[in-house]
Amino acid sequence: MSCLHRQIVGLIIGFAMAPALYADADAEREALTRIVHELQGVESLITKAQAQADNDARVRFQYDWLRHDMDMLKNGIQAHIDAPRAQPRSFPPLRGDYRR
Repeated sequence: MSCLHRQIVGLIIGFAMAPALYADADAEREALTRIVHELQGVESLITKAQAQADNDARVRFQYDWLRHDMDMLKNGIQAHIDAPRAQPRSFPPLRGDYRR
C-alpha cells in the first residue's frame, strides 16, 4: 500500500471516529469543516502522486476516479454543513391552572 493510500485510509478512519467525540451541532459542524479542509489538503498529495506515476505501466492508478470520489465526499459534507439548521417548533403556552 502506497504512502498516499495509507494517508487517505488513516484520514477516513480518524474522522469516522470523530463524531463520537462531539455531542452538539456546532462541534459537529466544526469537525466536518476540518474534514473538508483535510480532504482539500489530500488533493495536493494526489497531484504529487500522479506526477510521479509511471505512465507506461501496464496497470495504472485512476487518479481521475479518486478525484471524483473525493469531490463527492467534500460536496456531501459541505451540503450538510450548509443546510439550514432546524428551528425548534413553537408550542402554545400551557394553561397551568387546572382548577375551576
